[in-house]
Amino acid sequence: MKYSFLALIAVLFMSCNDKKKEENITPAPVSAVSSNETEILKYIADNHLNAKRSESGLYYVIEEAGTGKQPTADSEVTVAYKGYFTNKTVFDQSDAKGISFPLRNVIPGWTEGIQYFKEGGKGILLIPSDLGYGPEGQGPIPGGSVLVFDITLNTVN
Repeated sequence: MKYSFLALIAVLFMSCNDKKKEENITPAPVSAVSSNETEILKYIADNHLNAKRSESGLYYVIEEAGTGKQPTADSEVTVAYKGYFTNKTVFDQSDAKGISFPLRNVIPGWTEGIQYFKEGGKGILLIPSDLGYGPEGQGPIPGGSVLVFDITLNTVN
């Protein structure tokens, strides 16, 4: 995809956060929920997902936890992924072999989210803009965008 290289570069140069405590989805009153939170909760409901919410606001779905090594924020990993918006428009994707990168060099939503899986694990990350590209956006990703990633953690290198 023509934006793959740009999106990859952007993902690799964003800062990260440490893994946060997870909690079950407990929607706050609508008046207190950000527009990203509302968009994510609608996506979860519309797609009948069994998602969990972390303390940071990241939502994730573990389809297969995996059985190999589990990464830390300091790990280098190889991940196959497809990135898209909640309207299902794809903005980037890797091939099945995936791409390798240090978890400390990607957007905070990836640094945190990939750590919920072990090698061979598969799932979905629903990333609010403050854990993604923020209000400015990056390349084909408009500012304030919720990002959805189907991921497979191929290896912890």
